[in-house]
Amino acid sequence: MMNFLRKSLSLEIENFVKHVRNFTGKLTLTSYTKSAFIQSRNKIKPEVFIHLNKTLINEFYTDNDLSIKIWKGFRLLAVDGSRLTLPNTNELLNEFGQTKNQSNTGVVQARVSVLYDVLNKFVLEGILSPLSIGEVVSAIQHLEHTKEKDLVIYDRGYPSFRLIYEHCQRNVDFVIRAKKDFNNEVIAFYKSGEQSRIIQIKPGKNTKVSDKPYSQSSFETVRLVRVKLPNSEDEILITSLLDLKKYSSDIFKKLYFQRWGVELFYDELKTKLKAEHFSGYSKSSILQDFYAALFVSNIQSLIVGEINDELKKKSITKYEYKVNNNLSYGFLKDRIVNLFFSGTDTQNYLKRIVQKTSHPDKNK
Repeated sequence: MMNFLRKSLSLEIENFVKHVRNFTGKLTLTSYTKSAFIQSRNKIKPEVFIHLNKTLINEFYTDNDLSIKIWKGFRLLAVDGSRLTLPNTNELLNEFGQTKNQSNTGVVQARVSVLYDVLNKFVLEGILSPLSIGEVVSAIQHLEHTKEKDLVIYDRGYPSFRLIYEHCQRNVDFVIRAKKDFNNEVIAFYKSGEQSRIIQIKPGKNTKVSDKPYSQSSFETVRLVRVKLPNSEDEILITSLLDLKKYSSDIFKKLYFQRWGVELFYDELKTKLKAEHFSGYSKSSILQDFYAALFVSNIQSLIVGEINDELKKKSITKYEYKVNNNLSYGFLKDRIVNLFFSGTDTQNYLKRIVQKTSHPDKNK
């Protein structure tokens, strides 16, 4: 399931058995049918890939300070959502929901949300949920995987008192892009022409709070910052970074655009990892493929990050060499199996990835 199942299942099984037999020398390994594979995968919980991913992430962030990229002492994270088109089955339709395409045909889709480390290129958590689950609900769920000295960046689909409140309760910092008419305080700030203003933000007057851990009179202190985006329009950011001297207004444009890393991740998830090419039709199979794709993405990021660091140290030309992501994903086909079968001896495979996928970065 981690080996990029993109061809017909029968062909993938045949190639997988042949590859494992040649690599391990276990010539007694025989093939098996699609039915046997499906029956076996049904015995595996999708959560196994969540556990593997958590193990990998914890290993990277433990006793590895020299390799972890940070921004002004913060681990720089971004939350963003997207949708994945699923196989058109009644089970998946009932579970996830349906949207209409341009021809008004029903398409089964699921909502995706990820918490992404934009500097180190790791998915800390991915959620595949029904379309009925809103983005803010998933964002709050992601906060269980954050900690102090994390800074989370959000686009303008996320501003809400509830999200801000949850951040403040956990002492996790944030930057959220807001619409100009988000509330009266933002409207007044936008019209003022000021670069920065500290305000008290409260729940909306018509917001239901009876099921929330706060009341209509609750408030949080936040800062509004004005930035000018490439379209020349002023945009408003809501942030918990209140110290005007430590975090001057002119740093926020570049800071906000760091979230572009999560957009690039979604492109890789769909175009390189082919996340919408599912190898099964049940809910369990969909979740297995989704979580396996996130795990493989993080393996790729770990390998490429380490190799790029080594290439940078050893570069003796005017160009820095770096690994081509497109090639490295393709090169991992079958070789990801080798990595897991090889025990601790992975250096030969890493060297081959360098040879096959590195190229001079002439932008450096």
